[in-house]
Amino acid sequence: MEHYQLLKYAHLIPAVLVLAGFIAHVFMLWKARRSGDAAVLTRKLRVTRLYSLPALGLLALSLPVSGWWLVHTVGLSLGASWLLFSAVLFAVLVVLGLLLHGRLGAWQAAAGGAVPAGLLRFVVAYAALMLVVLLAIFALMGAKPA
Repeated sequence: MEHYQLLKYAHLIPAVLVLAGFIAHVFMLWKARRSGDAAVLTRKLRVTRLYSLPALGLLALSLPVSGWWLVHTVGLSLGASWLLFSAVLFAVLVVLGLLLHGRLGAWQAAAGGAVPAGLLRFVVAYAALMLVVLLAIFALMGAKPA
């Protein structure tokens, strides 16, 4: 039983860190943009793209591995609908994360000058969609059978 609890925490902690890190970075970039200082915004975007997003991505990629191990240990079916839906949503989350990474790079390149409104809309849309998909995955994990 201790093995199960360890796996449960090994799955829960990265999930919480991904959500908290994502929300913290959205707030940090929003605050840097509101400050109006292009140098601060460029530095925050560079740090986010080079260090934070890859770290959050690795944490997110550990979730299917620890989740599979957890489901296998409990003996639940891997064909359960809640698990299949969450796997599809996870694939959508990965694609949105890659798209967001690219749009943040374009924003970083344009941060010194005028940022096109369409670019900022895409960044906000990708971030909002990622948050919705992440919360949907959490809801599916919470609704699973005990």
